[in-house]
Parts: sequence; C-alpha cells; structure tokens
Amino acid sequence: MSDEIKYLYLKNHPLFASFPDNKIKDACSIAIVKNVVRGVSFGYGEGSYSKIYLLIKGKLKITVNDESHHEMIKDILTAPDVFGDLGMEGHISIDEYAEALTNNTVICSFNMVDFKKFLQDNPMMALAYANTVNKKLTRLEGRHSDLVFRDAKSRLVRFIKNWALTDGSRVGDKIVLNNYLTHTDIANVIATSRQSVNVLFNVLRDSGMLVYNRKKIELINPPSWN
Repeated sequence: MSDEIKYLYLKNHPLFASFPDNKIKDACSIAIVKNVVRGVSFGYGEGSYSKIYLLIKGKLKITVNDESHHEMIKDILTAPDVFGDLGMEGHISIDEYAEALTNNTVICSFNMVDFKKFLQDNPMMALAYANTVNKKLTRLEGRHSDLVFRDAKSRLVRFIKNWALTDGSRVGDKIVLNNYLTHTDIANVIATSRQSVNVLFNVLRDSGMLVYNRKKIELINPPSWN
C-alpha cells in the first residue's frame, strides 16, 4: 500500500491526528496496512515479533479460547481503536485473536519493538497512547463489574446501550444499529447462553423497547434506555 494512503489513514486516527506531518511520515515507514474481510481472524505474534494494531476502519471482535476451547469475546471494537500487544512486553496469550466483523475492515500494524521506540522518541504520542489504553482498561473493568453484579437481562440492556452510544444512528425517534453480531456473539460477550439472549431479546421486543432482525436493531423511545 502506498505511503500516501498510509498517511491519510494515520492522520485520521486519533493517536496521530495532532501529530506533525513529518512524524506521521516517519510512522508510515514502519507501518503495514491491510484490508481484512469479515470472518478473517489473526493473532498478534509472539515475543519481539508481537504487534500493535490500529483499527482504521470497520469492526472487530477480540476473542480468547478457554481450556475447553470455548470462545469468549473480550471486546467488540469499532474504528478508530487500538489493540494487540498493548503492554508491549511480548507476553500475550496465544489463545487470543482478533476477527473482522465487517467487510473492508482496515487495520494498521506496527512491530512492537519499532512502535515502542517510536513512543520513546515522541513523548506526546506516548501520553496519547497511555490515555487510550487507560480508557480501554476502564471500559473492561466496567464489563467485569457487570458480570459480577448484574443479571443477564441487565447485562444485555447495558451492552445494547453501550453499543448504541458507540455505533448507533439516530433515525427519527429511533436509534438504529446495524446488526453485525450474532446472538452467539452477544452471548459470549455478556457470559450467558445463545438461548438466553434469544429469550431476552424477545422480552425487550414484547415490552416495546426494541425491534430487531438479522440486519438491524431499532431502539424504540430512546429516553427509556437511559
């Protein structure tokens, strides 16, 4: 991919948005940009070959398999975002991987060693990166609290509310979500069964809070979701 396209992608990512042109061009020289289609999964490498990824366009799920090879979704990412070996220590789970949820997903990868040196040479970038990672950790801590203190219905409602905040579109008096997640995906996020998710969606539909099909979810009367 040409450096001109890399430059545009990086310039429009929050980590690089306020960076001078020459610094972004330096980053382009060590960045690899790829298009990924829906359903394709990939890991982060190991040791000094591990990678930091920028999600430039599209959506991903971050998944880990437990000892019984059951899938658990750790996070759902919507561009722009950052993922991969975020601690830059090379000690990442080989059972964790990312999977594209949308076609034409665009990712930009940096070798961990190169990216760490880039941060060392650019303190403002290091601060922006630290703030981004801190926000991600805070969000994941919130999800952990939900798993401990909320029942399945409350977890589903909270998940849909957060989904709407990050990815919803206002259409008249509704908020519309493009439904790129299966009931199994949602079940793996909120730690319940696919059957329970199906039952709970029907409960929310029957109570007049939403309508849904395989392509979209419409939140009815958004104030009732506050």
